[in-house]
Amino acid sequence: MAAEDRHPELRTATLDEIIGREPPRPDTVTAVIQQTVKPEAIERYEQWLRKVMPIAARFPGHRGVNVIHPPAGTLQYTITIRFDSLAHAQDWFGSEARRQLIDEVAEFLDADENVETRSGLEFWFRPTAGQRPAKRYKQFLLTLSVIYPLTMLVPAVLRNLFGRVLPTPNYFTEHFIASAAIVALMVYVIMPRYTRLMSRWLYK
Repeated sequence: MAAEDRHPELRTATLDEIIGREPPRPDTVTAVIQQTVKPEAIERYEQWLRKVMPIAARFPGHRGVNVIHPPAGTLQYTITIRFDSLAHAQDWFGSEARRQLIDEVAEFLDADENVETRSGLEFWFRPTAGQRPAKRYKQFLLTLSVIYPLTMLVPAVLRNLFGRVLPTPNYFTEHFIASAAIVALMVYVIMPRYTRLMSRWLYK
């Protein structure tokens, strides 16, 4: 965590002062970039990708990038890049460095790139080409079916663990660790698999 993101005064703040604070923005922002490459330019395009990724990683708030290679019969690459806030994502996408990189790759592409920016869990409800968007009530029910058991089980497991390691655990520390564990399980473990498993119902 950067020094400017820390708030030492919270160590001595009262419970009422904490409750009165505006919550921080909780989720990462994910940008989905789709680029269709000319058949004869694939090797040069892949070299360009290897150049871009470490440059993007130098921008503040960068949280990782994934490249999904084209399915059989297509030449469309999908790149997902994550930032810790919309402001940091905009810094990258509006930068002169990225503009120069896009100028470099233009000759390798068969069409203009497509960029969509999504925050938090909304990313996992992004339909594939040709699918209708998932109805909001289905997104709500699917997310609730994950959140509800996690908020029951994770704190109970951690409370049992803390009881063995720390006889009198700090409430805020315990709550923070439980929240971080739930978000990590949602984003990295459960939602990517669960939305694929339920896709027929979700996008019906």
